[in-house]
Amino acid sequence: MFENNYIQQRIEKAEKLREAGINPYSNESSRNCTIAKYLNVNSDILQIEEKRDENRNYTVAGRIKFFRLMGKAAFVKIEDESGMLQIYVSRDNLPEGFYNDIFKKNVEVGDIIEVSGFPFVTGQGELSLHADGLKILTKAISPLPEKYHGIQDKELRYRQRYLDLIMNSEVRKTFQIRSKVISLTRRFFENKGFLEVETPMMHPIAGGANAKPFVTHHNALGVDRFLRIAPELYLKRLIVGGFEAVFEINRNFRNEGMDATHNPEFTSIEFYWAYKTYKDLIVITKEYFEYLFEHLNLPTLLPYGELKIDFNKFTEIPLIQSLYEIGGVPQDIVEDKDKILAFLRANNLEANENMNLGQLQGELFDEYVEEKLINPTFITEYPVEISPLARRNDEKPHLTDRFELFIAGKEIANAFSELNDPLDQLQRFEGQMAAKNSGDDEAHEMDEDFVNALSYGMAPTAGQGIGIDRLVMMLTNEHSIRDVLLFPAMKPIKQEIDLLSDQEI
Repeated sequence: MFENNYIQQRIEKAEKLREAGINPYSNESSRNCTIAKYLNVNSDILQIEEKRDENRNYTVAGRIKFFRLMGKAAFVKIEDESGMLQIYVSRDNLPEGFYNDIFKKNVEVGDIIEVSGFPFVTGQGELSLHADGLKILTKAISPLPEKYHGIQDKELRYRQRYLDLIMNSEVRKTFQIRSKVISLTRRFFENKGFLEVETPMMHPIAGGANAKPFVTHHNALGVDRFLRIAPELYLKRLIVGGFEAVFEINRNFRNEGMDATHNPEFTSIEFYWAYKTYKDLIVITKEYFEYLFEHLNLPTLLPYGELKIDFNKFTEIPLIQSLYEIGGVPQDIVEDKDKILAFLRANNLEANENMNLGQLQGELFDEYVEEKLINPTFITEYPVEISPLARRNDEKPHLTDRFELFIAGKEIANAFSELNDPLDQLQRFEGQMAAKNSGDDEAHEMDEDFVNALSYGMAPTAGQGIGIDRLVMMLTNEHSIRDVLLFPAMKPIKQEIDLLSDQEI
């Protein structure tokens, strides 16, 4: 594994350190200051005449990112999570023999060191640290990529995220923002009176969304279990039980393809609110975005690639209306199955005669509308055929009280007034089972226990799910979901090699 000559040389240096009585993998550190704090508290040195203060002493630590030897002295730049700092290391300020025998011969870029000293400003005007003590904390045996080129191979960046994080401070910032988004989301809903809960990750029945599940086996029980595709049915059981506002931030798993916006496991928040409707959810969603933008200090005119997303312009439009007003689909065909099929064929698109009217309307939306929804847009009134868990609209029973929020051409949230009629729910599950028996492997399973729960009475409720990964993509101007997941799903290395070989052939 470590046959590389450069790595062997570094291993030899680690051994030489041990021979000199120095542990190259120490577990003791006296760091008392982060780099960001050091630069902040000593910024006044830039203004004083002497440009140094030997009465101040700090101990910092970090990874060496730059190393320049100049005979009896050296300039080193170290980096910790908070920033980068230049260190001046002089032979005469260290214990006798340390500079020539230990530092010059065995320390290099990639190593993690601890340095003590005082603040001063170089002739070039850079606030630095003048070292009077240096300790090797960790000897890196694998060399870092060359500074100016970094890691050009994106596949390598995703596969070896630790190396990506070492080399790219901007990548670390993306994940710091992701962490803040999750923290702010939790705080927002707690402040609104919601209770955070945890529900099972392994389900006896795959349900809560139309998706193909991952299957595993429970040896002790001797039964198959499904990694959850959504927590919805469990969260609604809690509403039946008497909780009136609950949320869960956690992973979902869907055994489907991977692309720029899909990963087999992803993070979402789902929340359910008794005595509310989907219209209340539109209001709280706007408040949620306002809260995020305020606490993340983001502009409401947010750049996303070549786009500018205006978060002062939330709009609402029914799905059927969006087909002709936004998608340009002829208005006279959107509520006629045969005309839609003919229209799809005429435009060289797949026309599946087994689909019902609602499903075909959904196909038209995906093809002609979705990517055009740049500013935040609530698409409302979804057909009941593609909304198996949503409540029917009282005035238009073929439609549901549902919305999906689209931003920059991507679905960010899905919400609806929940179906709480147990007989209607049973009928829809039966319809889903018929679809599954006809070959639809993404259709809902029958969940009799959930129907039984509804039979005890669930208060009028509205529920919503928000995809955290896609939300973070938008807020950080990233265009692949893999750039906002620390460890995205990857093809096996051998499979990638085989694919490359096929392409070369």
